[in-house]
Amino acid sequence: MNILITGASRGIGRATALALGLRENTLILSSRPSPSLDETADLVRRAGGDARVYPADFEDMDSVLSLAERINRDFSRLDVIINNAGQALSASVEETGIEEWDRLMMINARAPYFLTRALLPLMERGDRKTIVNIASVVGHEGYPLQSAYTASKHALTGWSKSLARELQARGYRLHVLSPGGVATDMVTGVRPDIDTDQLIRPEEIGEWIRFLLTRSGRGMVDHINIRRESRTPW
Repeated sequence: MNILITGASRGIGRATALALGLRENTLILSSRPSPSLDETADLVRRAGGDARVYPADFEDMDSVLSLAERINRDFSRLDVIINNAGQALSASVEETGIEEWDRLMMINARAPYFLTRALLPLMERGDRKTIVNIASVVGHEGYPLQSAYTASKHALTGWSKSLARELQARGYRLHVLSPGGVATDMVTGVRPDIDTDQLIRPEEIGEWIRFLLTRSGRGMVDHINIRRESRTPW
């Protein structure tokens, strides 16, 4: 399978790449240009997988559309899109300005929408036709100091539900994963006080995605909440 993973330089994206880096898969790894993205690709290759690096800035729509153009040019088909790139923010409504709002909506909702849209013709040639959107528990619940982040993940979740119905008759599978707190740099960056031992490991999410991609059947719509009752949502 040809699999695109965004936000692949660290956290859930890297764990997913390592979970899917099998000999029969070609991974298209994207994130902002960084040594960490190259490191993810090297880890996949050392494990025997095939990884290609496609840097892009998900805050910039031109960069997102350029990424789609490069993938359309370089590959004859695309089987799976994993929209994982994301940005978090812990701030009150008063502390959240237009710039912060626009950044979160761009990375968490607008970029995956238009990237997927631009790649659908290539997915029509794929065997699996599967889209996995990484949302969050805040995509259907609300927590203090997370209003902009929550709005962006609600947008991602709502779009996913509509897209799933729109593409179902064409044999697509669409999965939305809504984890609670995951032990990633993104979370600790906005919550340095948090006890990461109480959080979900990125590898758990990667294992879930691998499980979903190995299931047979088409026209399937799932919304999976990955959360433990004793653990913090963030």
